[in-house]
Amino acid sequence: MGMNKLVSGASEAIQDIKDGMTIMLGGFGLCGIPENSIAALVKSGVRNLTCISNNAGVDDFGIGLMLQNKQVKKMISSYVGENEEFERQLLSGELEVELIPQGTLATRCMATGYGMPAIFTPAGVGTEVAEGKETRTFTMYGEEKEYLMERAFESDFAIVKAWKADKQGNLVFKDTARNFNPMMAMAGRITIAEVEEIVENGELNPNEIHVPGIYVHLLFKGEHYEKRIEQRTVRAKN
Repeated sequence: MGMNKLVSGASEAIQDIKDGMTIMLGGFGLCGIPENSIAALVKSGVRNLTCISNNAGVDDFGIGLMLQNKQVKKMISSYVGENEEFERQLLSGELEVELIPQGTLATRCMATGYGMPAIFTPAGVGTEVAEGKETRTFTMYGEEKEYLMERAFESDFAIVKAWKADKQGNLVFKDTARNFNPMMAMAGRITIAEVEEIVENGELNPNEIHVPGIYVHLLFKGEHYEKRIEQRTVRAKN
C-alpha cells in the first residue's frame, strides 16, 4: 500500500473485504461507529462475515443493517439487547453468537494489538463462558485465584471511526468513541479509519494522539454522519 493511506471513500476502503472474512467494527452502542463503512459493506453485498463488535447495532442502523441484509454469519459481542432482528436470527439458528464479557472483549482486542496470543482473566471462571477453555491458578498479592485463558482475536480487517486524523493516519477520538475504537484500530491485520476531519501532518498535538498512524492502513473522510442516540433519556421540566 505504500505510504499513501488516503482513499477516496468508504467503497474503495472496503473493496478487499470478501465473503467469509472476520472484521472488527469499532464503536460503543451507536456512538463512534463507522457509519460510512457499514453502508458501503451493505451496498457491496459481501456475506458470511464474522463481526467482532461491542454491540450489534439496532434494527435499522449500524451493524443492524448488515443483519437485515443477512450478511453476518457470526456475531462476537458483549451487548446485543437493542436489536429484534438479531434476536430473531439467534433464536431461529440463522446466526451464530458468541457473547463475551465486555472487559474480556476489550482486553482480547488489546492483546492482539500488543502481539500477545492470549490473556488470563478471572471473568467467566466457573460459568458457561469457561466451557472447553483452559484455566490456570495464579497467586497475586498473596491470594491464589483461578483464571481463564482467552485467545487474542484474529481479524482480517478492523474498521474504526475517529474524530480527527492527519494524513499519516494518526487518530484522535472524541469522548465515548474512545471506548473500543482505539484498541480495535491496533488489532486489525488491515485497519480502515474513517474520520470526520483530516488535517495536514504536524497539525495534531502529539500528546493528544490516541492511536499512532503505524496501525492505520487506509484512511478516508466520512460524510453525512447521523450519530444516532441508542437510548435517549431526558430530564423532566421543573
